[in-house]
Amino acid sequence: MAIDLSDYEKGAPFEGDYDQALSDVQKRLAKIQVAHVIHDRRSVILFEGWDAAGKGGIIKRMTAEWDPRYYHVHPIFAPTQEERDRHFLWRFWTRLPAGKNIAVFDRSWYGRVLVERVEGFCSKAEWKRAYDEINAFERQQIDAGTNFVKLFVHITQKTQDEQLAQRLDTPWKRWKTGADDYRNRARRPDYLEALEDMFDKTDKKGARWHVIDNNDRKAGRIAALTYVADRLEKLVPMDFPAADPAVVRLAQQAFGYSPVKDVK
Repeated sequence: MAIDLSDYEKGAPFEGDYDQALSDVQKRLAKIQVAHVIHDRRSVILFEGWDAAGKGGIIKRMTAEWDPRYYHVHPIFAPTQEERDRHFLWRFWTRLPAGKNIAVFDRSWYGRVLVERVEGFCSKAEWKRAYDEINAFERQQIDAGTNFVKLFVHITQKTQDEQLAQRLDTPWKRWKTGADDYRNRARRPDYLEALEDMFDKTDKKGARWHVIDNNDRKAGRIAALTYVADRLEKLVPMDFPAADPAVVRLAQQAFGYSPVKDVK
């Protein structure tokens, strides 16, 4: 089914206890990370979205209960000269996760078919070729055992303008905005066209796109975290090992440990 971003612009407010819902889904995510470690799995969680769409806020809350030794957030900026001198996917290979790890991409290789396409940073032949290259790249990782979760964080022009104004009005948020935001804003129709092509050509089995309506921040965050948890719980074994009998004996000898029912 084709993805239509206009279907994700309701901005309905979150209903219920937001703090409790956030805590509950963060606990699920914490167990999911442990499952990666125990079962030696690896996953990529990729975020694309408009400027000021709230990707960083989602990522901050998604990783809040994670062990920092087993995940890494990769904020993707414009390529360096060394990176531009190579194939556009070169700089992403070394950022892919090892076993037991989760790699979070705040923007990604999809820049080739979004900002680089729209702003003319690559040729038409290069961005048209990139769809097949990206699909092959992701398929290689999936076939090698890497799980993929791809989210696009969507907001309307009205919401984006409100967020840009808030950044200007808030001293400790001003560093997050600059002239690029307004250059990109002016070309929203071009980005919408590029996004339509991106969804159509790269929404593939094992690496489906999922759109988050983040016009209401609380509702969007819970929706994003819940989707990540739902998807990874299906992809990563969620059974946890029994206590090592040898370690149990050591605990019994050391302080009289008595086994209890496993904590949920």
